[in-house]
Amino acid sequence: QVQLQESGGGLAQPGGSLRLSCAASGSIFSIDAMGWYRQAPGRQRELLATITSAGRTNYADIVKGRFTISRDNAKNTVYLQMNSLKPEDTAVYYCNADVRSRIGQRYDYWGQGTQVTVSS
Repeated sequence: QVQLQESGGGLAQPGGSLRLSCAASGSIFSIDAMGWYRQAPGRQRELLATITSAGRTNYADIVKGRFTISRDNAKNTVYLQMNSLKPEDTAVYYCNADVRSRIGQRYDYWGQGTQVTVSS
């Protein structure tokens, strides 16, 4: 039906940068909002940032000033630019999309997750 494919995770040094991408494909009429979440071992999933189809953004306090969310509506893709990375940013990062189907249904889809490790 709808798939979210993430890329860009990996290993970074403290103070370094990574850019995550998430492309949605399948039976999509429109995507109302997209977002990024992360989950570290032993911790709950936490919301990092969201962006509407009009480009309005919202950030969790913990990443304000360091992370930037953006999207390309023509490509159904959302990005997360992560700068000034810290070891505590180590987690599995997930993208999310609020998708409207061609038959009028609205569903929340998740990517498979991509590992981000920040270590010296």
